[in-house]
Amino acid sequence: MLFFWEVTLLAVTDTLLVLFSFMQAVALFKSYFGGAFDEDAIRNNFVLIYELLDEIMDFGYPQNLSPEILKLYITQEGVRSPFSSKQPLDKPVPNATLQVTGAVGWRREGLAYKKNEVFLDIVESVNLLMSSKGSVLRCDVTGKILMKCFLSGMPDLKLGLNDKIGLEKESQLKNRPTKRCSGKTIELDDVTFHQCVNLTRFNSEKTVSFVPPDGEFELMKYRITEGVNLPFRVLPTIKELGRTRMEVNVKVKSVFGAKMFALGVVIKIPVPKQTAKTSFQVTSGRAKYNASIDCLVWKIRKFPGQTEPTLSAEIELISTIAEKKSWTRPPIQMEFQVPMFTASGLRVRFLKVWEKSGYNTVEWVRYITKAGSYEVRC
Repeated sequence: MLFFWEVTLLAVTDTLLVLFSFMQAVALFKSYFGGAFDEDAIRNNFVLIYELLDEIMDFGYPQNLSPEILKLYITQEGVRSPFSSKQPLDKPVPNATLQVTGAVGWRREGLAYKKNEVFLDIVESVNLLMSSKGSVLRCDVTGKILMKCFLSGMPDLKLGLNDKIGLEKESQLKNRPTKRCSGKTIELDDVTFHQCVNLTRFNSEKTVSFVPPDGEFELMKYRITEGVNLPFRVLPTIKELGRTRMEVNVKVKSVFGAKMFALGVVIKIPVPKQTAKTSFQVTSGRAKYNASIDCLVWKIRKFPGQTEPTLSAEIELISTIAEKKSWTRPPIQMEFQVPMFTASGLRVRFLKVWEKSGYNTVEWVRYITKAGSYEVRC
C-alpha cells in the first residue's frame, strides 16, 4: 500500500512539473511570436518552435525557459501575428555576463557588500529503530546543505565534500592514483540540487559548482543509508514485578567525542496507563512522570560526549480485579541536537569563491545533527 502511494505521489509530482514547464514554454513562444500563441502562430513559426524545443529540452525535461537568455542563442525572429502589433515590446536582453555565469532567475546584477561572507550549514536528521539489546533494526540519515550568501558581483563558488565518488573523480582528473583519505569518505544517495548548481560540471567532474542566489537558500539534499554514526545508544531494562510494580532502568551513552555535547536532550520512556505512582533517580538532568502521554520524561539540557547517565525508576500500578492484559510496550523516543557533528560523516573539504574583482571572502561552516524518528524498543 505504501509503495502504491509513493508511485502515485511521484506521478502527481511529474505531472505538475510538466504542467508548470508547459506554461513557461507558452510564455517563451509568445515572446518570440509577438504575444500571440494560436493555430496561425504555430503554423507560421513551425521551424522556430522546433529549434526552440531542441535547445531547451534535455533528457525529456525543459531546462532553460528564459526568453532573455535563449534570445542570445536563437536570434531568429518569429512571424508576428497582425493582431499582436500593439503588444508591448519585449524587455531588453541582459548582457552576456548572466548567461556565462549561469545566474538567470535567481541572482541580479549590481549586488555590493562591504563585507563579503558565506555561511554554510550541514543539517542532518537521524532516523533509527533499535532493539532493546542494542542491535540496529533500521537506520538512515536525511541531510541538507543550507547556505546564506552576502557576496558582491557575480561570484562563482566551488564546494568540495568528502564523498567517495567526488574524491575518486578528482584523482582521475589529476592523473594520479586515488589516495586513501585521512578522514571518512561517504556515499551520498538520492542527491537533489538547487537550480543554481551546474549539473553538467557535476556529472563530468563530480564537483558542486554554482553561482549562488543572494541571501538564504537550500543548496542540496541527500540521504545516507550505510556507515551511519549514531550519536546515542540507549540500553533499557524493564522488569514487571507482579501485578502492581515495575522497575525501569535506562542507560543512555553518548558516542560522539568527549569535547562535544548535545543540547535539548529529551528521553521519553513509556509506562502503562494504570500507573499510580512513580519514584526515580537520575545521574544527570531531571525526570518527571507525564500522565497525559503515559511516559517518564527525562530531560538533559547539556549532554557531554562519552558519558553514560542513567535513570532508575520504581513504578506502582493501580490494582484491578479484572485479569491483567499484557502490556504492549511502545518504543523509547529521543529528541536531541548535536552541534558540530554529522551522523553521516559528511565534511566540507573546501569552499572556494571566485569573482572577477578578486575581493576577499569570509567562509563560515557549521554542522548539526538532530533526531528524526529516533526510537529504541523496550
